[in-house]
Amino acid sequence: MEFNVKTNKREEFINITSYIKGAVKESGVKNGIAIIFVPHTTAGVTINENTDPDVTIDMINGLNEIVPNLKKFRHIEGNSDAHIKASLIGSSVTVIIENGNLKLGTWQGIYFCEFDGPRLRKFYLKIINE
Repeated sequence: MEFNVKTNKREEFINITSYIKGAVKESGVKNGIAIIFVPHTTAGVTINENTDPDVTIDMINGLNEIVPNLKKFRHIEGNSDAHIKASLIGSSVTVIIENGNLKLGTWQGIYFCEFDGPRLRKFYLKIINE
């Protein structure tokens, strides 16, 4: 399955958990796994806290501390920091499906991570039946 995501800022985390939950429910799979994959070199996907919005802001700020957008990068497009951040976050996550539900922790959500927006992006979801 393919999903579109419109990002509105250069860097933002968008909670996509509801997309995944809806697709799992629609699939009828009771036990298996859901694989979420982002096919972009300047975006990623992660699982983290979904209750306090300050967590995603802190994550972006922390990544900016680790990988600032430096003028000395050689990549001509000027988005090398976005490539590095996407590699640090990763391009896929796997979630267990148990009894028709995602096996996430109480405070966990799945986030599309934009590092070079705003853009129209996509992610793929593969649901595998046990």
